[in-house]
Amino acid sequence: MSGNAYVIAGAGLAGAKAAETLRAEGFDGPVVLIGDEEERPYERPPLSKDYLVGKAERETIYVHPENWYADNNVELRLGSPVTAIDRAARQVALADGSSVGYAKLLLATGSSPRLLTVPGADADGVLYLRRAADSDQIKTVLASASRIAVIGAGWIGLEATAAARMAGVEVTICETAGLPLLRVLGPEVAPVFADLHRAHGVDLRFGVQVEEITTAGGRVSGVRLADGGHIEADAVIVGVGIIPNAQLAETAGLEVSNGIVVDAALRSSDPDIFAAGDVASAYHPVLGRHIRVEHWANALNQPQAAARAMLGQDVSYDKVPYFYTDQYDLGMEYSGYVEPGGYDQVVFRGDKDGREFVAFWLSGGRVLAGMNVNVWDVNDAIQDLVRGGQTVDPAKLADPSVPLDQAAG
Repeated sequence: MSGNAYVIAGAGLAGAKAAETLRAEGFDGPVVLIGDEEERPYERPPLSKDYLVGKAERETIYVHPENWYADNNVELRLGSPVTAIDRAARQVALADGSSVGYAKLLLATGSSPRLLTVPGADADGVLYLRRAADSDQIKTVLASASRIAVIGAGWIGLEATAAARMAGVEVTICETAGLPLLRVLGPEVAPVFADLHRAHGVDLRFGVQVEEITTAGGRVSGVRLADGGHIEADAVIVGVGIIPNAQLAETAGLEVSNGIVVDAALRSSDPDIFAAGDVASAYHPVLGRHIRVEHWANALNQPQAAARAMLGQDVSYDKVPYFYTDQYDLGMEYSGYVEPGGYDQVVFRGDKDGREFVAFWLSGGRVLAGMNVNVWDVNDAIQDLVRGGQTVDPAKLADPSVPLDQAAG
């Protein structure tokens, strides 16, 4: 193929939205979307939420109908990922031995689960939740298992736990920290999720180290802890974080630091190569720093900005980071960005014990982030507070009778 193509490496949500935006903005040249999976682009949140618990059908996970790519003249090349970038020749090599020339290149390669390295970690029944096939496998396990262990009390671990409990499976969570989501939520808010899972019968083991996955006949039989304790389990679900897939960029000599370093227009250190989604460490003009966001809203919105920048438009991606979770009867939205320990006050608005509240993380009287739990139609106002950067009156912020847009100090 000639080198006038706009090539997208990574056929997940980010890649699909970039291709969609290129066409929506009037680009009529070749668009090539390249992915390593055989599945056409799909969204990941249902894999640990509605699809996993059986509330949604398989077809609902896909970004576009199957015929959308042909109808929009987007060449979809699946099952053969990009393996190398030749910046001098302006082309990418694929695993099947072919190559594609590019005028502009978007890296939307996402991230991969961090793997356990303890003995037994490769046993049959050790599961990760990242891809559609993973979700299918876990659904099958939950239909037959009586007890599982979940290693890691982050978002994926907790959502998988909720799905397992809803399927009637006994669950033990093993977490090195003293509370779930401690790095994200801090000690003031993290207990909400510990209490939630305890209320649904989950055995929570905090401050523990996994020493070994025990096996019987090559299959998981449980988890041995460093203190000698043993947790029996028919399967183990691992959720101990993800790692950005930045190897392509690093090998090609692009600047990489906790992801592919890009500016506010999502442009890398090579002006013809862009990055978006999980893999991008992007300069955020509101926050005044580079951040890498591993959540659905970022994979949805950031590549749309990158596609416009690839077309030469003046772009500055400044959306407030956002994510959500559904666990049992708890629904939550979170907007903003807080480094672990990077706040000096947490303000609660509403009924924390009843799990109907909004929490705000403040620093120097300014709202860094807000999280609404089973309280709705307030997220836009929370984002306005984060974006505005004005000082607020904590007493007004805590008072549900005071509208959030009147909480300024």
